[in-house]
Amino acid sequence: MATNAPVLPRPDSQHEVASKAPDDRNDAPSRAVHTQGDWRGTARRMWLWLLSLPIGGYIADLEINGVDSVGTALAGGLIAGAVIGAAGWFALRQRVSWLWIPATTVGMAVGLAAGAALVDYGIGRGDLMLMGCCDRPGGRGVAGARARTTQIPGAFWWAVVNPPAWALGWLVTSYVITANVKEQFPVFGGSGAIVFGLLTLFVLAVLFRGTAPEVEERQAAAAR
Repeated sequence: MATNAPVLPRPDSQHEVASKAPDDRNDAPSRAVHTQGDWRGTARRMWLWLLSLPIGGYIADLEINGVDSVGTALAGGLIAGAVIGAAGWFALRQRVSWLWIPATTVGMAVGLAAGAALVDYGIGRGDLMLMGCCDRPGGRGVAGARARTTQIPGAFWWAVVNPPAWALGWLVTSYVITANVKEQFPVFGGSGAIVFGLLTLFVLAVLFRGTAPEVEERQAAAAR
């Protein structure tokens, strides 16, 4: 006899349920590839950030014509810091907030003004290295604020490495491009940028790899 009663679907057997369940072991390689690709993409963008160092310094020098006073140091730091900060945010935009830009701008202005005044605007190699140690962090408070704009655990250690790496960049530039030093640019040249970049990128690579398990866990949770 015909009936209009709805036909309920047959429940899946345990075997069918198991076959439909996501296999974390199969998904793990894809998560690892995604994490590796994310780091590689960021590393490629970081080279743009390195190019911004001499470019930002050159643009600033066009405006101030040499760091020889507190006013020119502040202005040069603000201009160069804005260029470098914007490039750094673009490279790390998936892991840092927009506050990276003003933090870098203020940090470079304060640091350059303090460091240049400390060495009486000297251009000797010792003066440049001492200025570089003060220049990059822009004071511990600003360096800490800059580190807190990131979503990378342990980013403070990258901020700690920056001052000595910045000083080394000035030392290398003093041997390779002496004209850059004599003109009292606010930022070292391309040779110093390469050395500074290699050191700091290595630290960032270690920090990024350390966050890979956390990234994979978040991706797995979102996929459920």
